[in-house]
Amino acid sequence: MFEASIELLLILFAAAYIAGFVDSIAGGGGLITIPVLLISGVPPLQALGTNKLQGMFGAASATISYARAGRVEPLRQWPMALIAIAGGALGALVATLISGDALRAALPFLLVAIGLYFALRTGLDDSDRKKRLTTPLFAALVVPAIGFYDGLFGPGTGSFFMIAFVTLGGFGMLKATAHTKFLNLSTNIGAFAVFMFGGAILWKVGLVMGLGQFLGARTGSNLAMKNGAKIIRPLLVLSCMAMAVKVFLDEKNHTYQWLMMQF
Repeated sequence: MFEASIELLLILFAAAYIAGFVDSIAGGGGLITIPVLLISGVPPLQALGTNKLQGMFGAASATISYARAGRVEPLRQWPMALIAIAGGALGALVATLISGDALRAALPFLLVAIGLYFALRTGLDDSDRKKRLTTPLFAALVVPAIGFYDGLFGPGTGSFFMIAFVTLGGFGMLKATAHTKFLNLSTNIGAFAVFMFGGAILWKVGLVMGLGQFLGARTGSNLAMKNGAKIIRPLLVLSCMAMAVKVFLDEKNHTYQWLMMQF
């Protein structure tokens, strides 16, 4: 049974605050919280489940801030949220049955591509543009796919929602960020329910980190609303590149293993 000291809980709280701040703007908070949980001695499955618990607090906090400012309307988006919850739950169920090796190998390249898109694409600001998918099609095709990925594997979910909202939904950067956090909350709820019924949650650790996430996300979302694309865009690029490096250098990544064997 894992037991956390007061000192460790304070460290986890601080890590969650930073993760909530970054995640509310650009995503990638799991890049901070999951390694910290694992380094603290939390078993991998419980680290994933507990991360979903604390992540819900950050996503909820950011969603509340964006909703109060009129950047997202949760009551009008509930059908999309239900689809995201179902996708996250299904992905978490499948995660207990299959290996994520293929996703782990491909993910760094996808994240680098997303980072380069936001770094090099001109004209990306807070203005809406022409949609490439209608809202019903977006909800039916894109939302469940990303929700499933979040439950199955997770890293980069916010980045995938961001690029989908910008390129397919026609959203400006700030509006895309607000809607991303709302749907990220929904996918977290779906995956969390599966982990909870599987007994993979460390409640004390998750709730302490959840408080840190809530406060950090409140700070980050307020900063994002003040600065818009000027801060969202560079942080999103940095977040994508950092996640790509982290996942690529994972010892379980087959591409990394193959490259090491060549040298």
